[in-house]
Amino acid sequence: MVYKLLRSYSFFIQVLPTFAALFSLGSMTNGIDLPGLQYDPRLLLHGQQYIEVYRPFPSSATIHNKVTLAGLHDKGKAAIVEIETKSYEKESGELLCMNRSTVYLRGAGGFSNSTPPYSYSNYPKNQVAAAKIPKTQPFAVFEDFIQPSQALLYGLSGDYNPLHSDPMIAKVAGFSRPILHGLCTLGFAVRAIIKCICRGDASIIKNISGRFLLHVYPGETLITEMWLDGLRVVYQAKVKERNRAVLSGYVDLRHLTSSL
Repeated sequence: MVYKLLRSYSFFIQVLPTFAALFSLGSMTNGIDLPGLQYDPRLLLHGQQYIEVYRPFPSSATIHNKVTLAGLHDKGKAAIVEIETKSYEKESGELLCMNRSTVYLRGAGGFSNSTPPYSYSNYPKNQVAAAKIPKTQPFAVFEDFIQPSQALLYGLSGDYNPLHSDPMIAKVAGFSRPILHGLCTLGFAVRAIIKCICRGDASIIKNISGRFLLHVYPGETLITEMWLDGLRVVYQAKVKERNRAVLSGYVDLRHLTSSL
């Protein structure tokens, strides 16, 4: 009887699309290892994340990643590195998703002539990472409290950067205390979109773009504002206590739910 009950509810169990970001973490367990590039891992900041989801993720699978250096830019006092990760289901060879991660390495520049920062507008499909936030009232607003232990919990996903757990490392990096992972903040924002716009159906998300604007501290409150523009959801996440925008971007949908 219990087995049948669990089977009847299995349809509602879905892997959230932001889980794809963990695949790119798995390909960089030893950090960014580029010959000749020296950097202090304590000064690494996540700048942008772009995810394309080609099919809903299975609840169980073995993933094979193909990782490419998509860009390396000398900004004088810093370097910008772009990593592209394509993730395949090993058994079938089917492409599940693609990640493009942009990281900002403070103190790692000065190795060549300065180059302009990478823009997703140069990407063949003309994706644009920087979303223009409308001046109108949001279509939906969702508020989430970030538990004080959230960074420690999220670290179990595979991102063990001590910036998110060690107060001394956080101070070296210029923060008063450990900060939340940028991908965790992105997860909160996309989950709000799934609740408010997708009505719980994560399978209709086609791609996700996020630009990290400012740090978030565990124990703060995150407010996600959403604007609907056709099949695109433009969003902005703010920290309530400081009234500062910390994340912006967009999510493209395959279709709208019938309840909207």
